[in-house]
Amino acid sequence: MKITNEFKCVFPAVSSNESLARAALSAFLIPADPTAQELADLRTVISEAVTNAIVHGYRNSTGLISVCLRMLPNRVLYIRVSDKGCGIPDIEQAMMPLYTTAPEEERAGLGFAIMQEFTDKLHVRSSVGNGTTLTMRRRLGKIHEEEED
Repeated sequence: MKITNEFKCVFPAVSSNESLARAALSAFLIPADPTAQELADLRTVISEAVTNAIVHGYRNSTGLISVCLRMLPNRVLYIRVSDKGCGIPDIEQAMMPLYTTAPEEERAGLGFAIMQEFTDKLHVRSSVGNGTTLTMRRRLGKIHEEEED
């Protein structure tokens, strides 16, 4: 896999760092000049991934979240979000819309559905007791051309 640009960071799994992930993604995408809709979609995707790690992966515990952003050829954005939390015992069930492991917190259970909708590819790898890694890809549209006056 040829990588044209890459950014990695690791941060504590606390809710205030969800905005850090969104900001890092936004800054990383500046050279690619995404549309406003692409940027909004991708900020939502990383927000959902990081929130899932905090709320479900590290439920009542602490840990770290690792984010890797890569720009690949043909304007393909690669996102990897990993945690070393509790893991997902049944990935297929967890990916069902409206399923949540935190119903008492009034969670909607739509995180994976949103990530699937806003990316071209979503892969979930998880091991109970060892954590979860989400990898996603999204091809950005064509480069915008300045409108002529």
